[in-house]
This record gives sequence, C-alpha cells and structure tokens, in this order.
Amino acid sequence: MPSTPKPRQANYALLLLLLAYILSFVDRNVMAVLIGPIREEFAISDFQYSLLHGFAFSMFYIVLGLPIARLADRHNRVWIISTGIFLWSLMTCLCGAARSFGSLFLARVGVGVGEAALSPAAFSLLSDLFPKDKLARALAIYSLGITLGGGLAYVLGGAAYAWFAGMGPIHLPLFGAVSAWQMTFIAVGAPGLLLTALLMLLKEPPRGLAAEGAGAAAGSAQNPAGSSIGLGEVVGQFRRHWLAYLGIIGPLSLLAVLGYGTMAWYPEFLIRSFELPRSAAGGQFGTLFLVAGSLGTVAAGWCVQPLIRRGYLDAPVRLIGLIALLWIVPASLGPLAPSATLALLAAGPIVFCLNAYYGVGVAALQFITPNAMRAQASALLLFCTNFFGLALGPSAVAALTDFLFRDEGALNQSLALLPLLVCPAAALLAFASLRAYRAAESAAG
Repeated sequence: MPSTPKPRQANYALLLLLLAYILSFVDRNVMAVLIGPIREEFAISDFQYSLLHGFAFSMFYIVLGLPIARLADRHNRVWIISTGIFLWSLMTCLCGAARSFGSLFLARVGVGVGEAALSPAAFSLLSDLFPKDKLARALAIYSLGITLGGGLAYVLGGAAYAWFAGMGPIHLPLFGAVSAWQMTFIAVGAPGLLLTALLMLLKEPPRGLAAEGAGAAAGSAQNPAGSSIGLGEVVGQFRRHWLAYLGIIGPLSLLAVLGYGTMAWYPEFLIRSFELPRSAAGGQFGTLFLVAGSLGTVAAGWCVQPLIRRGYLDAPVRLIGLIALLWIVPASLGPLAPSATLALLAAGPIVFCLNAYYGVGVAALQFITPNAMRAQASALLLFCTNFFGLALGPSAVAALTDFLFRDEGALNQSLALLPLLVCPAAALLAFASLRAYRAAESAAG
C-alpha cells in the first residue's frame, strides 16, 4: 500500500487544483459579459454568438473527457493537468487576438480542448493525495471552483471590461491594437500561464492510496468477486433499470439547458432591458452567483439524508422534481420584471435552483449503480448534461430570440419562455421514475 503524502503537500496540491478549477470557469464564462461588444465587432446575431459561447467550447470538451480520463489512469497526471491549463489559458489569451468570427470560434474550441484535461486527472490525483476518510472533503473543496469561478467570471469580467474601456486605445506587443473586450480575454487568461508553472513543480504521487478497501467495495451481487465489469453487464444494468436512469439523466439534461442558458444570457438581459453598465450587470449577477449558488449546492445536498431517514428512499429524485417545479416561478417571472432591482432579486432563487439539482442527481446515480459500474454511469451522465447544457443551452435562448421573437430586444421573453418548456418535462420525468428508482436502489443495495 503506498504511503500517504504529507498533509502539507496534499493541501498545497488541492489549493492549486482549486485555483485551476476556478480559472477554468472564469475563462469559459467570461464571454457572458462581453456579448454586446463581440456582436458589434463582428456584426453577428445572438444565435451566432451562442455558437461561440456554447457549441465551439463544448464540441471537443465533451468528447475528449473519456479518452483523457484513460490517459490519466496510465500516465503522469500532473503533466496532463499542466498541459491542459497552459493550452486553455493560451487559447483564452488568443481570443483577445481574434480578428474574425472564425478565428474566435477556433480559439474557443481550443479553450474547450484544454479544459477537458482538468477534472478527470484532478479527481484521480486527489484520490492519491488524500486518504479515504478525507477524500470527500477534498472533493467538496475542489467542487467549490464551479460556483466561485462561475461568479468571478461575471464580477472580474465586468470590472476588467470597464477598466480597459476607460483606458482608451491599447496596443500590445505581438497583438497590436486591441479593444476592451479583447483585453479582457487576455487579462483573465494570463494568470493560468503562471499557475501552469506552479503545477509543474508538483510531485506526482504514487497510485493506489484510494484503493484501500476497493476490493470489498467492488464486490456486489452483480460482481461478487470484485472482478472487472464487461460492457455487456453495464448495458444490462441500464436496460434492467432504464426508467430509473432516465429519471435521473433526463431531468438533469433538461435542467442543464436552462442552467447554461441562464448563465450565458442573464447579465446581457440586464444590460439590454435596463441599460445597466456592463460592469454593474456582471458584478451584481456574479455576486449573487457566488452566494446563492453556493447555498443551493450545500442546501440540496444536506436535504437528502434527512429525507431518507424519514423513509423517502427516493429522496434524491424527488428533490430533483421539486427543484424543477420551484425553479419555474422565479425563472419565468424574473426576466419579465419591470425593474433591474426586481430582476436581480429574482436571480437569487434562480441561481439557487441552478446549482441545487446537479449534486443531488450525481448522488442519486451512485445510489442505484453497483460500485464497479459507477464511473461509466457517471461518464454517461456527464456526456448528456454537457451535450444538452453546454452545447445547446446558450443556443436555445438565442434561437428563441432570433427565430421565434425575431427581436434582440425580446431576450427577456426568451429567458422567460425556456423554463416553461423544460422544467415541467424535467419534473414529470423525475416523478414518473420514483417507483423504478426505489426498485433499482433496492437491487443495488
């Protein structure tokens, strides 16, 4: 059994990985406060912009996750992560050098390719840095990068844009003349290059720390000896309990469309409807994202075990359905608010729900899946939620604006309509699967 790395070494590595995760969400989401300047620069529609924000980033981010995970199981994870950070940071900076829609699209593809290297290798690395009794806490700290990075993308992006816009013409070596939105990309991408150097100095820990007790954990009715699971057995598990899995993956994929669509367009709605300065819209929405998003993540996760102790064995899926229904009211009324103050007040519960459902869904998946199949089940969940959320979420809002309402001033109506389309369907799928979920949970236990 490999020796446990020193706590100082493990905690330092966790800090660097958390910073990397924060930067990844800043770099992928900063475009949400730069919509207006980018559209004006390249004379593009909302839908064309949405391809930059969602599809360009996600087209390789989604499909590269699994092969990079396989690399991380066999090769040096520190170098894989460092290479990914360097690549996405460089490509974020190159977004600031884009002179056309096509070059910006390719730079966003590069950001997605680089970010695909982070989490698969980071999860594996953390499992060998922390002993089993401390791993859950370490993973929870790492996961804070989602809300911290997502919120800071709006706060820092809006502030940086306002700062550079007030500086007048800017000329940089190699880049030449750059506008404020281009300089914002360069400013948020550059710190990742420094972080790459710090990460490369980390020592790759020996593998196998988290394997303690793995043989026992892998044993189950389906796999009593803890032997390797074949693809046929995994497919058989999904076929036997197809409704239970549909009741988790289906609602999470639908809600991801609304979640990513909201993250991409809500600050721009505040700017268009109420003429808020870009820095104010980004700062206020970002602060709400930091606070309400973190509360949503913690609160929903806290509710699962108390409900299970009260006899609701289907508590995770039941919560997903309830969150979907609760999300409808603020998400449909907030964009129709008559003032920026009311729209921002509504954004609090919107962001709370936006961050509440996913962790509960991941837990539900673990509860009904035998241990030796959980990684593959999680990979399927990630593929579906990223495909629908990252690739289609921003474009769904833009498509409603451009092709249904045919008016960029109707962005608020698009944001208000989307939850009415996806939330009832998500809730229906969740509640319709409760009996199947209980059966699957009983079989797995």
